[in-house]
Amino acid sequence: MRYGQPSRTALGAARARALHQTREAAAVFADPLAEAIAGAVDAAVGPADDDRPLPDDARLFLAMRHRFAEDALAAVADRIEQVVILGAGLDTFGYRNPYPGLRVFEVDHPATQQWKRERLADAGIAVPSAVRFVPVDFETDTLAASLAAAGFDRSAPTFFVWLGVIVYLTPESVTATLRFIAEHSARTEVVFDYSGPISALPPQHRPMAERLTRVMDELGEPWLSLFTPEEIAGQLHSLGFSQIEDLDRRGLFERYAPGTPTDDVVGGRVLHAAHPGHP
Repeated sequence: MRYGQPSRTALGAARARALHQTREAAAVFADPLAEAIAGAVDAAVGPADDDRPLPDDARLFLAMRHRFAEDALAAVADRIEQVVILGAGLDTFGYRNPYPGLRVFEVDHPATQQWKRERLADAGIAVPSAVRFVPVDFETDTLAASLAAAGFDRSAPTFFVWLGVIVYLTPESVTATLRFIAEHSARTEVVFDYSGPISALPPQHRPMAERLTRVMDELGEPWLSLFTPEEIAGQLHSLGFSQIEDLDRRGLFERYAPGTPTDDVVGGRVLHAAHPGHP
């Protein structure tokens, strides 16, 4: 990861979302701003020497996790007042938010966030007044204090989106963030993705997963947290979350792209859970 830029994986995800708009005609996830922001990224940094296009099913998985999150939000949008996007990277929801009155808080590292704002300006993407940028350097700041300084209301019903992040955090950071979400007085909901441990994969997939972990280590973005579904469910239940929907890669493909072949070599999953709050 280069200082002041989103991670290589975040850059790759933005390019994949843009390519999905043309390669699959946005069949799973329509993002009318994806191509513009990806174009601004390419103009600013260009492709890395070792960039490789994602396989088709991997690109679809990235589209599906966003579709899953935004479908879950749409189902409760009339009861939600705030959306928090944790590790926002190059996400574009805040600039195409279709829900009047819904405030959007984007949380990211200060330098990364500033770089994104420059790319938004390059792409001619307007930032609505409902979007709040929340710079958080976890070496010196806390999520709670930084959100509060940006006008976040812990007594308002809130939806958290946390995609492409957990695997790069320590287990302690994952637990602390879930606890923060669970401690609100109002109802909260969260969508996040995670991956299972290599030992839980079918034997034929483990060598590929091991190679991927070495690649991520070399990129300076090591995988730090891998959970089984039972471990995640146990943690969520202990914090008071309920209504848990946890889909593996096959479940996502059956829902959003039935008949499309896929072969999951990293145990990727996407989960939606709700917490009733503490009135």
